[in-house]
Parts: sequence; structure tokens; C-alpha cells
Amino acid sequence: MSARVASPAVGGRSPSDPVRALQHALYRAAKADPGRRFHALGDKVHRRDVLARAWSMVRRNNGAPGIDAVDLGQVEEYGVARLLDELAAELKDGRWRPLPARRVFIPKPGTAEQRPLSIPAVRDRIVQAALKIVLEPVFEADMLPCSFGFRPRRGAHDALQVLIDESWRGRRWVVETDIANCFEAIDHETLMQAVEERVCDQSALKLLRAMLRAGVMEGGQVRRPVTGTPQGGVVSPLLANVFLHRIDRAWETRQHGVLVRYADDAVVMCATREQAEAALERLTRLLADLGLEPKAAKTRIVHLEVAGEGFDFLGFHHRLVASRSRDGKRPVTFLARWPAGKAMQHARDRIRELTERRRLLLPVKVIVEDVNTFLRGWAAYFRFGNSAHFFDQISSYARMRIGGFLAKKHRRTRKFGWAVVASAAQDSLGLIALHGTVVAPRPFRDWRGRPNAGGERRR
Repeated sequence: MSARVASPAVGGRSPSDPVRALQHALYRAAKADPGRRFHALGDKVHRRDVLARAWSMVRRNNGAPGIDAVDLGQVEEYGVARLLDELAAELKDGRWRPLPARRVFIPKPGTAEQRPLSIPAVRDRIVQAALKIVLEPVFEADMLPCSFGFRPRRGAHDALQVLIDESWRGRRWVVETDIANCFEAIDHETLMQAVEERVCDQSALKLLRAMLRAGVMEGGQVRRPVTGTPQGGVVSPLLANVFLHRIDRAWETRQHGVLVRYADDAVVMCATREQAEAALERLTRLLADLGLEPKAAKTRIVHLEVAGEGFDFLGFHHRLVASRSRDGKRPVTFLARWPAGKAMQHARDRIRELTERRRLLLPVKVIVEDVNTFLRGWAAYFRFGNSAHFFDQISSYARMRIGGFLAKKHRRTRKFGWAVVASAAQDSLGLIALHGTVVAPRPFRDWRGRPNAGGERRR
């Protein structure tokens, strides 16, 4: 991967968009002076154009209402400009106070576990988004290439490419781990110390402390814990990265291997078992220094070898395989990836939900469109892998479920429904096909197909 750190507004000349220009200026100033502490940020948070951009971000995410039960439609009915003017005045005068977030629990795909989600009120989400717009470029200037989650111009497939490259170089001992309850366990004081390394503006720090202390409402009771930047908050992913950046900058690649961190999920690619054991010990110690610990059930060392076991990371299962020998050429050993078991089960569960009996009154066309919408999103992510066989499985399952839906709707046998999907309608009633859509990853070429010039530099 390239060592260049992307920024929200880095390019040639400053963009004409005033908000992007602001981010560009903050990023360049932070990049030019790694020791600089910014003392004039609060006035930028309540800028009217920043708040307008923050509203656009909140509206685009289309979230649920907070404890005040005010949804996005009601805000639009009230008047977006009117609300933003009120927020700007409250922030400028120091009168803004956040409401506790509404706590809900959502199931983790493929498991029986539930993930706590905290939903702030819409007006509070706007302020969080505005603070993120201002703070992100300052901290983005410090972020390191090993961090990929919730960062501008970086994503899961960039992280996955590093695994391909490092495996090709011979790093085939893998430490995989997941930080236990990361977002809930972040200590507020330690987090604020990390923020204050770059920010000394008291109005901005006051805003951030108010957000952290707002607490959550669960079962009619408000809790204000001294730890946690709850999942669901707009600014939480940025704060988690700022907190975990201390691990990134303390990591020594030559001694402990190549760290790849995506938020609270991490793997380390190592050359030997001894290096992998040292890496796990080092990672555990760094987490302990932050009051965190690896999740025991998801922490292990894996040796990548042909016909050996693999590991799961970012929804994919990764395993070392050997290509078929052709025309007398020696087989090539490479790290392959395909949808992990949990991802496959999630796809089946979602397709089953969309085609279940309670939806029989809906037209078949609507059911097919809903299944297609899911399949497009699911396949768009997993197509960058060795996923053809698994795509065929999901396509077959979708056709079977549509056939079963038809049979129930017309009170006929399953054989009738499957026959309609398979032959009576040549296009399977409009159900999209997933075959031929996969893109096999290659070493030192990023997932978009461009040469990865920076990849050769990491040793």
C-alpha cells in the first residue's frame, strides 16, 4: 500500500467548496507541523456552512430518532435552516447541551450476540457531524498506513490487499484478534489526553466532553459511564481511531510484523512463529496500557499453508491455496479469499426474510426487486475475491426461495414454483445473476486494478 496518507481535502489546489477548503487548510497545517496544537477550532464548528454540510451527512445516513422522538422528516417540516440557525446560536453562546442517546440492541450477523447501538437525537447528530468535519483533517494528518477503518479514501479492500501482498512476500504466520468491547471500553480521560495532543481549543474540548458525558437512556434510566464512545454516534469512529492510534505509532514492523487494523479488528502478518508470538504479546501489552484487551474467542495464531486452516477478517475467509498445474508450469501458491461462513449465512438469512410467508400479499415483482437490491450490495463487496463458487450458491438459494414463494402464493407445489423460475421465465423473473462478476485479487495491484507502487517498499 502507498505510504501516502489520504486526507478529506488533499489534492492539488484548494477546492472551491468552502468546507472542503477549510478541511484542506487544517490538514495541511497539521501535516506541516506534527507538534502543533490547534487553538481556534470551536468557531469553525458553528460556521453556518459547516452545519449545513453536517446536516447533509446526517440526512444521507437516514438514521432513526433519538429519545426526543424527532425524526428527519419532522426536522424538515420544522425547517432545516431554522434548526441550523438555532444550533449555530447555541454553539456560539455555549448553550448547546446534548440529550442522552437512545440505547437499542441489534443482532450481530451470523451470531446470537447483540451489539449495543446508541442513537443520539437528530440535532445532536448534526453537532457531532460538524465537530467531525473540523477535527478529522487534524487527526488524519497523523494517521498511519496500518489503519484503514472509517478513514477518508481508505476502506476494507485496501486493508485486504495488504494481506495479499504480505503473504506473497512470505509473511504467513498470522495473528488475528478483535478488541473486546472496544467502543464501550474507551476511557474518557485517556481519550481526552489523546485529543489534547493536537487540540487545545477549550470550546472544542468542552463540546467533546459534553458528548462523551451525555450518557445513554436504557429501560427508562439514564446512565453516564466514564468509559465509551458509543457505536451509533457520528463522531465515535473518529474518536476510536484517535484512541487506537497510540497502538499504531508504537508498532514496530521489522520486529513484530505488519499490522493491519480496521477499527477494532486487527491482524498481524509475520514471517515466523516466534515473530507471531512476540507480536501477540506486544499487542496484548499495548491494549492493556489503554485499558483494553483482545477478545479471547477471536484471538489466535494461524500458520498459512496449503491444505491448512485459514482465518476470517472483514467478512472474508482467507486461506492459502495452490493453483492448478497447467502446460507443465509449476503451481502458484497464493492467499485466496471468499465470503466467510457468517457472511454466507447472513446472505441466506436476509433472502429468507425477504421471501417469507408474511410477504405473500406483495407482487412477485416487488419481492424480486427487494432480493436484487440486497444481492447487488452484498455482491459489490464480496466480488473482489475468489468468490465465484460461493456466488453460485447464493444465486441458487435465491432462485429456490423465489420458486418457493411463487408456489405458496399460487398454492401450488414447489416443483411448479421452481419450474417457473428455471424455465418458464428465461430471465428468472428478473432475478439478477451473480456469475461472471468476481474480480480475483492480485499481489501488488490494488483492488481497483491499479499497480500498487508503494507496496514494494514495505519490508
